[in-house]
Amino acid sequence: MPTITLKLELHNPTKVKQDMYERMTEMNTAFANWLLNHPELNKATSKIFKDFSSQKFPSAIVNQTIREAKSQKKNQKVKRFKKLWCCFNNQNVKVEKKGDFYTVAFPTLEKKIGVPVVTRPYQEAWLNRLINGTAKQGAAKLYKKRKKWYLAMAITFEVKPRHETKVMGVDLGLRYIAVASVGTKSLFFKGNRCAFVRRRYAALRRKLGKNKKPHMIRKIGNKESRWMKDQNHKISRQIVNFALANGVGVIRMEDLSGIRKRATSAKEAGRSLHSWAFHQLQTMIAYKADMAGIRVEWVKPTYTSQTCRCGHREKANRNGIRFRCQTCGYTLHADLNGAINIAKAISGFAA
Repeated sequence: MPTITLKLELHNPTKVKQDMYERMTEMNTAFANWLLNHPELNKATSKIFKDFSSQKFPSAIVNQTIREAKSQKKNQKVKRFKKLWCCFNNQNVKVEKKGDFYTVAFPTLEKKIGVPVVTRPYQEAWLNRLINGTAKQGAAKLYKKRKKWYLAMAITFEVKPRHETKVMGVDLGLRYIAVASVGTKSLFFKGNRCAFVRRRYAALRRKLGKNKKPHMIRKIGNKESRWMKDQNHKISRQIVNFALANGVGVIRMEDLSGIRKRATSAKEAGRSLHSWAFHQLQTMIAYKADMAGIRVEWVKPTYTSQTCRCGHREKANRNGIRFRCQTCGYTLHADLNGAINIAKAISGFAA
């Protein structure tokens, strides 16, 4: 079953509550690090917390932290936790609607009471599904980001597969970030704005590098990543909506392993394929399609941009964004031609 994570902002928690959440996080992190060095971690139960501290701490959090410490130590992922947010299983978090507001109750150092959350319409739709039982609630995590407290909650749900037979191809590229094609209809996403933003950030990084300000380079890097992620979310949503509007049952995309080797110019689309999160965009398209009941298939990228509808294939067929068959004279936007060939899976399916 597909799973999404709903990030709910706690509505104006008091200073007292915020301080309590901070104490819970500090205690949980210290406990997790203590567990990593405990000789009997594999046998640990919630009772082991008494050996760590005499203070009261919710057993629901203790059990989740023990699981995390066991997993980390087994896989040797970390030697020490910098910060471990408090987590709860589905049995210890309760969602309710009181009037026009939604509340989420979870274990704290005080009694368990419903905390109001800030909701947007799409979040309310998911919360309503939890309440009426059409979706299942998973684990949740209490965390802080930019001075605000959130509860991230996993939600799983069943999706009925679509029985439509139409296939849509999606081609990702440099000048055009994405081109989708189904039947005689197509959808284009230009890359010029992304190219401009990428060049601007690259120039700023060079300037900061000369001035020896690595902390500022990291800061703008995070800002750029957030901007790119937002763009990918918007593009992937429009692509999946386009598929739904046109009765698509299958979306096909290229298996882009090794795509970075295909970049021919560092100036194209504002740097190169190193600079655009194609994998992230494909992942977003795939999981949004999965949520909508649309199947995703992966095809080999070989010759998808060089092959004509007549079957002739050669490198000279493509010149930038222009496709012209050297044999039959057929012309088309090169990326659209690629999307059509991807839909047909002319190179076969990826293993």
